[in-house]
Amino acid sequence: MKTAALFDMDHTLVGANSALLYVKWLRDRGEARRRDAALFGWWFVRYMAGSLDAAGIARTVAQPLAGRDAARFIREVEDWSAAEVVPFISARARSVVASRQARGDLCAVLTSSTAYAAKPVADALGIDHILASRLVAADGKLTGAIEEPLCFGAAKVIVARHWARKHDVDLTRSAFFSDSITDLPMLDAVGEPVVVNPDPRLRWTAWRRGWPVERW
Repeated sequence: MKTAALFDMDHTLVGANSALLYVKWLRDRGEARRRDAALFGWWFVRYMAGSLDAAGIARTVAQPLAGRDAARFIREVEDWSAAEVVPFISARARSVVASRQARGDLCAVLTSSTAYAAKPVADALGIDHILASRLVAADGKLTGAIEEPLCFGAAKVIVARHWARKHDVDLTRSAFFSDSITDLPMLDAVGEPVVVNPDPRLRWTAWRRGWPVERW
């Protein structure tokens, strides 16, 4: 079986939170209000504290998108990510991905962000596989729903195992790189957990378990 290297995106491959960057971009375009930005900021605080209802928030954010042209929305998000997120890819992230590819690991981005935001990042790093959240579309229009399961927390393990079976990957011999305590189930699911730019709770957990901690 193959080995893989799976990478979280925000604060791991890129030195920023893509959701906050997206809200700022919307505000700059006049498509989001100050209170929308404040709400996202509050959600981010709860995310850092590990008390976020990610599925509920994802549904809340997706519902207003119902009826929008799916292809156009995806293209807009990809263009935004290429311009606003890709520049935050760190030199160390590029080096580690290249090293893993050279040793023969199958590399993938595994993120709770949308696949559309992750694609330009993956493309910039030469990563072919994206495991991420996706919006439901029907007849070319967004429905306002999220594909289940949302790629967050313990559900990342479900998504990763499905991908691993499809690609003949042994996760128990593979690596996962992440910054967040919300990814603890996925870190537990691999044979090589690597903690990158950790939040305080994950830093403490890594210290207790003897996991390597890196700064990118």
